[in-house]
Amino acid sequence: MPKRPLFLAAAVLCLAAPFVAQAADAPEAWTPTDSSIRATAAGISLPHSIATLSLTKSGEASNGGRGVDNYAQYVSQDGAVQATLYVYLPTYADASLAAYMTDKAVMERFGPKTRRTAYASAPVAGRTDGAIRAVYDDAADGALTTAAGFVHAGRWIVKIRVTGPTDRRAEVLAGLDGMLAQMTLDDPTSLHATTPARFDACPVAANKDARLTRTTERGEAVPQDVRMPREGKDALCVRGTVATAQGSYEMLQQVGRDDGAIIVPVDDSGTVLAFDPATSGAGYKLSIHMVGQTDLYGVYDRVPSARQVAAILDGEDPHTAKASATAAYTATGDVTLVQATPAR
Repeated sequence: MPKRPLFLAAAVLCLAAPFVAQAADAPEAWTPTDSSIRATAAGISLPHSIATLSLTKSGEASNGGRGVDNYAQYVSQDGAVQATLYVYLPTYADASLAAYMTDKAVMERFGPKTRRTAYASAPVAGRTDGAIRAVYDDAADGALTTAAGFVHAGRWIVKIRVTGPTDRRAEVLAGLDGMLAQMTLDDPTSLHATTPARFDACPVAANKDARLTRTTERGEAVPQDVRMPREGKDALCVRGTVATAQGSYEMLQQVGRDDGAIIVPVDDSGTVLAFDPATSGAGYKLSIHMVGQTDLYGVYDRVPSARQVAAILDGEDPHTAKASATAAYTATGDVTLVQATPAR
């Protein structure tokens, strides 16, 4: 399965990725004006200067030329406080899930002394519950304060990371809160209400291996949204834990819906495995969602076991060695479905 670097790993102190030039016939990822920068396709803008931070550069973090994974970097005059705004197009978009996975990454990366001192819905662009705001103190053995904001607008996720020395905490928070307060959207009605993910007890799930019953049929339509409540609207629970060579991951389902979708979030940059009830016939269809792309696989007779999911993530499952179809999404909303060439 394709792998992308974690936002956290790629930007521990919010240092942006190098600029990737766009294809000549592709729209620019960012449109600058005298006072602001605008994510062109998403229609999301921020001023050049926010609190003590100033814009230094912008570009694409990955998928060069497609405009689906964009960043803008801000720094203080002395470079001690740094911020990165990400505007990206995951094919499984959920600000609540993005906040949850980033929270896990922050706590794991910065050590046991890190304290989560804020984690709640926050206002953005005139909507009181349009963002999630998180603050972490005493990170890196007390050396750093880091803060994050998450917004879901239309098909886009906005992620803000601001980090600085502990004694500059006020500047870190002013940077985050200023970005949320001064963010503007071409279409404010595209904002999704969001709240931190809620978790409850899960019934004991069967851990039997699943059987692949059929592969994705040629000519299949563009994938539909996974039927899982998002943005903290319904409680989730941990169905099982998947142990892989790279770490452990959680299999999540909606509380009270044993027959619903199962998701396995893989990182804080939008990679999600989904087992969704098949629309035609029994079973669960596997899809892997990333930034700007969904890979489609076959249908299993039941939700695969944690062992099978681990094999999928580790690239050791023969049924998922190659996607049977891939849906590629453009920044403008077009989708191209490419069927895999059958093996001879």
